[in-house]
Amino acid sequence: MVELHNRAADLHALLDDLRAEGEALDDLVADLPAEQWARATPAEGWTIAHQIGHLLWTDRAALTAIRDPEAFRAAVVEAFADPLGFVDSGAAELAQLPATDLLGDWRETRNELALALADVPQGTKIIWYGPPMSAASMATARLMETWAHGGDVADALGVARTPTARLRHIAHLGVRTRDFAYIIRDATPPAEPFRVALTAPDGSEWTWGPDDARQTVTGPALDFCMLVTQRVHRADTALVATGADADAWLDFAQAFAGPPGAGRAPGEAVS
Repeated sequence: MVELHNRAADLHALLDDLRAEGEALDDLVADLPAEQWARATPAEGWTIAHQIGHLLWTDRAALTAIRDPEAFRAAVVEAFADPLGFVDSGAAELAQLPATDLLGDWRETRNELALALADVPQGTKIIWYGPPMSAASMATARLMETWAHGGDVADALGVARTPTARLRHIAHLGVRTRDFAYIIRDATPPAEPFRVALTAPDGSEWTWGPDDARQTVTGPALDFCMLVTQRVHRADTALVATGADADAWLDFAQAFAGPPGAGRAPGEAVS
């Protein structure tokens, strides 16, 4: 009973952080004049409207996955007929909405998704484009995407964001998806675990993996989160890898589902 209570409390806190991340991005765009939604962002061909449209599209997909898994499976089959284009198509379609409608729909949908995730029964796995995931994992994935695309919007607006402790969720996802990054590249993940030790925004240390691991990654948590969301080139980070496997992983690490992305060129880091 205590364990179930702790899991529920952890999910509640995670959903609070998901809401906070959405509100942080909402604050950036809430008062933008309509014409500013057409500003280009670091993602080629994507405006600010595309970024918010993508988040709305994905939140809707997550709601469908929770409420109607069969409908979601059918949508996946349709989407994978164009595996490299369906994400762009969804963002482009929603970017055509008037800015007030797009923002209103995103606000309503992200709130609805948080409530739906809170009601997912313990132990239930939610179908997704990658491996099925728990409600907590889905919430973490949505937080990660909101933060990453929020960075694109901030960069377009010339705004420097202040890193928060919410980065820990994204870093955790980046560590947990190590093997996935290998598998989608038809590569065999290393057998031995890595040690990842990151410096948090407040100067404390976040760690994963055994203390005596031979393969290690160290550096700022912000840099690691930017890397695994492909918002920075590795050369522009202060991350340090020890061991050939850990070093290779940093070249293609990704915390998101879907095909491997091209990432950013050196010097193209998001704010």
